[in-house]
Amino acid sequence: MKRTFLIIILITILTGALLSGCVDNPKTEDQTTTAVTASPGSTAVQTAVSAKEGTISLSGAWALYPMAVRWGEEFQKLHPEVRIEVSAGGAGKGMADAIGGLVDIGMVSRDIDPSEIAKGAYPIGVTKDAVVPTINANNPAAQDILKTGIKRKTFVDIYINETVKTWGEAIGKPELKQEIHKYTRSDAAGAPEIWAKYLGKKQESLKGTGVYGDPGLLAAVQKDPLGLGYNNYNYALDMKTGLPIPGIQVIPFDVNENGIVDPDEDISTKEKTIAAIKKGVFPHPPARVEYFVTKGKPTGLTAEFIKWTLTDGQKFLDEVGYIELSKEALDSELKKVE
Repeated sequence: MKRTFLIIILITILTGALLSGCVDNPKTEDQTTTAVTASPGSTAVQTAVSAKEGTISLSGAWALYPMAVRWGEEFQKLHPEVRIEVSAGGAGKGMADAIGGLVDIGMVSRDIDPSEIAKGAYPIGVTKDAVVPTINANNPAAQDILKTGIKRKTFVDIYINETVKTWGEAIGKPELKQEIHKYTRSDAAGAPEIWAKYLGKKQESLKGTGVYGDPGLLAAVQKDPLGLGYNNYNYALDMKTGLPIPGIQVIPFDVNENGIVDPDEDISTKEKTIAAIKKGVFPHPPARVEYFVTKGKPTGLTAEFIKWTLTDGQKFLDEVGYIELSKEALDSELKKVE
């Protein structure tokens, strides 16, 4: 009788423990999830995030770096357990890192080559910006250049043919004998590739003193009164004021080649530059689409981050100084991630 009673007690205790375990079993680290709802008026994105898989790494284009940093900051506010690491180093590095699986996302500020697609590159357009030509603010021809602009053919003759060698030749004032000190990029990057494409060539065809990185090229022109360069406009134009960085002037394009800078050709501020791009007056190239590139179609946390940049993340473009893709383009890019 006592044995039977003890067995009943043991069975009761074990049953209670098992039931308690089913109800109160705590989540393991791998089961940690965070549900996020996008803001009203945009696509709702719900993300399941594993604490062990909460890092997204990006590398590449200097041009896209400021926007990627801002997107990363805002995404992390929604997902405090996610870590986003962004490093700049040029579009070539971003592409190589993405294809090689060294980062989750490569930032690329130029057209994607079919050979890169064949290697697994999966590009998604996320925004637009542009490359602008720059001179030192103390250039002896600065005032004339800001009134007349420079024609595309003149840029070709400076950077490709090297038949225009002085600032006087560039603006039709032969009495100005000062030599043009042209600078270009030493690293494989989107800015030189898109600048060369505007001139009908590849980056390798650009002549000039090679300098690493967007900031390096800007600094070279800042230090040289006879310097000529080109930069992503977010480096040449101050992010807060929209005015040229101290020591720099942005060269307007004489698009219609009438010898004067028409009001819609004026790109002396970021606001005017963006307006010219949106109107279609600014040449395209060097206006361009910026890409996130993954190795194959993105999945998981990486895909959710890219979806967010194409939906809620677009509201931060104006603040940082980038241009939104058309609704049709955004819808098309979003389908690549779904």
